[in-house]
Amino acid sequence: MSGDRAVVLFGHGARDPAWAEPMRRVRDQLVAGAPDVGVELAFLEFIEPTLDVAIHSLVARGARRIVVVPMFIAQGGHLKADLPKLVTAARVRHPGCEIVQTLAVGEADPVIAAMADYARRCATGDVG
Repeated sequence: MSGDRAVVLFGHGARDPAWAEPMRRVRDQLVAGAPDVGVELAFLEFIEPTLDVAIHSLVARGARRIVVVPMFIAQGGHLKADLPKLVTAARVRHPGCEIVQTLAVGEADPVIAAMADYARRCATGDVG
């Protein structure tokens, strides 16, 4: 990370660590495409690191603006209640850092379009 901007890809977590593999792949593509942006994974439960640990790591590396991107299909209870509390607590711990939370990744128009395209390709047998 050479700049002061960072992203936390935030997931629910699962008992099976392999569950996080797609998030690791997203992280790797993000790092390759934006090497000046700090990137960390974080999880609500079962898998480390927690959001607090991920944010602390980014701030220690010089991040001054951190965007928390929930890797969820939709805004459910965790994103409406749990995550905002975690983000607020992180803001209190790091007052010199702007920390923002986006909508669930699955609610973003480009992601919806990609999912629809994938489903279309599955229906036509065009999945490689």
